[in-house]
Amino acid sequence: MKIDKILASVFQRRFKSITEEMSIVMTKTTRSPILCEAKDFVTGLYDGKGKMLEQTENLPILSFSLGPVCEYIVDYFGEKIYPGDVIFHNDVFSMGNQNNDVAAYKPIFYENKLIAWAAAKGHQADIGGAVPGGYNPKATEVWQEALRIPPIKVYEKGKLRKDVWDLIFANIRFDIVAADMRAQIGSCVVGERGILKLVEKYGLDVFESHKEHLFDSTERMMRAEIKTIPNGEYRGEATVYYDGKTPGSKYKIRVKITVEDEEIFFDYSETDPQTDGFVNGTYTSSASATLLTFLQMVNPDIPHNDGMVRPVHIDIPEGTILNAKYPAATTFGNHLCPPNADAIIRALSKGIPERVTAGWNQLLCYLTSGFDTRKKTSYVDIGFIGLKGGSGATSGVDGYDHIGMIDASGGVLDQDYEMFEQQTPHFLLKHEYWRDSAGAGQWRGGLGVETQFRIGGENTKVVTFGDGDVEPAFGLYGGLDATLNKIELHYPDGRVYQTTTKDLVEDVPEGTVLFQQAGGGGGYGDPKLRDPQKVAQEVRNGIISSERAAKDYGVSINPETFELDAEATRRLREEIQS
Repeated sequence: MKIDKILASVFQRRFKSITEEMSIVMTKTTRSPILCEAKDFVTGLYDGKGKMLEQTENLPILSFSLGPVCEYIVDYFGEKIYPGDVIFHNDVFSMGNQNNDVAAYKPIFYENKLIAWAAAKGHQADIGGAVPGGYNPKATEVWQEALRIPPIKVYEKGKLRKDVWDLIFANIRFDIVAADMRAQIGSCVVGERGILKLVEKYGLDVFESHKEHLFDSTERMMRAEIKTIPNGEYRGEATVYYDGKTPGSKYKIRVKITVEDEEIFFDYSETDPQTDGFVNGTYTSSASATLLTFLQMVNPDIPHNDGMVRPVHIDIPEGTILNAKYPAATTFGNHLCPPNADAIIRALSKGIPERVTAGWNQLLCYLTSGFDTRKKTSYVDIGFIGLKGGSGATSGVDGYDHIGMIDASGGVLDQDYEMFEQQTPHFLLKHEYWRDSAGAGQWRGGLGVETQFRIGGENTKVVTFGDGDVEPAFGLYGGLDATLNKIELHYPDGRVYQTTTKDLVEDVPEGTVLFQQAGGGGGYGDPKLRDPQKVAQEVRNGIISSERAAKDYGVSINPETFELDAEATRRLREEIQS
């Protein structure tokens, strides 16, 4: 069939708009703040074989996990897929990425032929296991973390399988999860309607032929991008600190990146073995991290469909910390994305220095759960307000302030302050940019934040998970490192407890104040090359202190008037240079 290139462009944009409509439905109909406010979810469309047509990446690391599961489901059910089916899945040992990230898949049929899939995946407020909210730093195997959901039909031929539905949600603590999964099903219905309207308008043959043309043209675009990277072998590594069990433990992520003309290979065979704790990744979460990091270094206008990933090859041997063997605990796996990204950045900085960023702040997050005495009900909350540090700077551009971890790439939003106080028994005391948290550079890193709130309610547990209390976000090409992460509990009796990065603190009394610092991103380039007027403006705005302006940037600012002293700055920079 002859390809109409304009129509192919229409198809590509319509696929994208359908996934965006699905995303809007999720935002408007889910109830958990994790979904409707923070937008910790993704929506996507896939062809009949499970190949990616398009996706809306509120959280990129989840987006690239939908396709592998869709292909697995197609193979798993074979011919026993019917119109009206809805399939749930979260199992990390059948291509899932994280236990709490539960997906709904709906097959799309046209004239009794399976032509596509609509899917939505979101981080659920609870998924069973030993600890409310799903993060259990003491876990050593998957059953201590979550209810495993391999591919299972909750609707078959349009009819609810009530026994299956009840079995799943009998093992989950909060009713809100069932409501949110219904919202995900609704999102998939919107995707189904959009695809069917497209096929009804243009015909199935046109749909199929133009879909394949889109895959092929996207593949050519990606190959052209890879070709701009000098051929060769690039190596990088990063360290994961503390496995949650053995204080002082360290694990290395090592990547060898080989560029051969129009193809790129990521080899993790020298990465350290998996841990005995919950600090392990799955193949899907780790491969997703590799993709989203690499995509930040290429043309952002490349469509996100199956053609994009064809020239990208990822080898992560089973048994490594990035691809743990069954039945390992793996809930932390998504959060191995930052050190994985650091290894990739360090490797490719040798080949494409102008396209990499300095280091991003490593995630350090808290999760609180307990009993809200005002509402007489249990609650769970992930602290999206306080976890968002700064991104690394790059050539010509400062890092983003308060953007969050690299696996979210800005997709995770803050919880509204008033909603935070409504949804939890806590009282917010402080949430603001953290002055001097960014790594200095010709282009500075993004700022992190400081957060403080008073804990309310009863039977409170505080879970912390993340990294970045040992090694800060790194600077590049003369840029300076940023600041470290920290979470402290200030008890009513005056005691102060600094949590570890993988901690479970039980029976936290009411009135305890949680204090969190999320560090900034690394700087890029020599700070002494930064425009002194820009430094003066940032001192005036409270982003940089006058002391750090002098020490890091060699810029003299009057601390009372905030005026730049040009002559003193010249002398100071000469002294530092000499």
